[in-house]
Parts: sequence; structure tokens; C-alpha cells
Amino acid sequence: MSDPFTGKTWWLIGASEGLGRALAVAMDKRGARLILSARSKDPLRSLASGLSDATVLPLDVTDRASVNAAWERASDAGGVLYCVGAYEPMPATAWDADAVEMMIETNFTGAVRVLSHAVPAFATRGQGRIMLIGSLSGYRGLPDAIGYGASKAALMHLAENLLIDLKGTGVTVQMANPGFINTRLTKKNAFKMPQLMQPDTAADHVIRAIDKGRFETAFPRPFSLLFTLGRFLPRRLFNRLFA
Repeated sequence: MSDPFTGKTWWLIGASEGLGRALAVAMDKRGARLILSARSKDPLRSLASGLSDATVLPLDVTDRASVNAAWERASDAGGVLYCVGAYEPMPATAWDADAVEMMIETNFTGAVRVLSHAVPAFATRGQGRIMLIGSLSGYRGLPDAIGYGASKAALMHLAENLLIDLKGTGVTVQMANPGFINTRLTKKNAFKMPQLMQPDTAADHVIRAIDKGRFETAFPRPFSLLFTLGRFLPRRLFNRLFA
């Protein structure tokens, strides 16, 4: 299997902070050329200044015109890594319509907008890589996850669709589903988060998954097993674990 990073161009979307920023550093060390996207230009410039070969491409994934324009500049990329995340902890009894729609637009619909360009292009070329960052919360319904859990579940389901449809095209499809990562988003949680990871640790999991080429990676263990195997538990028992 060829090196997926050295000399390869990756479009990393959601690169300005957290896991995305850590992935940019890790991929740069592996010799990748990077196109760095996020809404905030200044953090991207700061990040790019410390990397070997990185281009800054500001992007708002909730804006179709912004995505279309960005693709014109990123269309030479051989890989897309979608690491965009919006999160507001919220129970159904405190439904905030704007926040829920924002999470779905950012976490799922934005990915669809990007992939509407990348998937046909990669399939036509007969090569390309797609890595989508899901979440352990996407495996089954959880408390206080209205909007976020559904958007990540949709993204993970989309990855499964792509895996089937792109078989034999030369396009590699992967998804990585992390647990809690120490970022500004998880700081919104008021509960103790099991096996809380630092961004560089989570990035290492994603890099290893890309290297191995396997479709689905969930981490960290053993926490991730509660979700991956928990899909097969009776719903009442699974829900009781998080009551």
C-alpha cells in the first residue's frame, strides 16, 4: 500500500483548532501538502506559517456558494478530510431550533456540499481518499445530544453509502469515530468525560487509521466498545447505562 501522505495533497476542512489543527500538524510531519479550510482566516494563517507546505483557503461549509468557490481552488486535492464540528449540549425539552439546524448544517449538510464536488471528481479520476470524522455519539441515541448526535449519525451513514457505491472505483472511503476530545466544544459539557483525549492523541488514531486503510475506526478503547458493541444491546439496557 502506497504512503497516503508523502507528496499527496489533502484538503483538510475544519483545520483551525482542536482535532483539525492537530491533524494538520501530524499530516505535515508525514510530508503531505495541505489545503487548510475553516471559517476563521487568522487561525489558519497562524497554523500554515508553522507548516512545510500549506495553503490557506477560508470556507463556510454552511454556504453553498462558499463551498463551490473553494472547490475551484481545491480541486487538485487527492484527499478530503472533513473534520468540521459544531456542538451544543441540548435535551429535547430545551430545544433550540437555531442551534439544532446549525449543527446539522455544519456537521452533515456541509459535508454533503463538499462531497458533491469531490466524489464525482475522484470517481472520474479513478483515485482519491475521503476521511469523515464522525463520533461515538452517532452509534445510538444519547441524552442531551439533540442535533449533534443525529448529524454525526447521518455523516456516518453517508460514509457507509459511499463505501458501497465507490467500490471498485479506486476511491478509498473511511470514517473515524472518536470519543471525547479536550477542545472548546467539550468544555461545554458539565459531566465527567471518560477517557478524555488530547487533540494530538486523537489525531494519531486518525493517522493510523488512514495508514491502515480500514473503513471504520472507533476510539479510544475500551470506551468505544460501549458504543460499537452497544448497538447490539437491548435499547432499554443501553439507555439505562446513560440515564
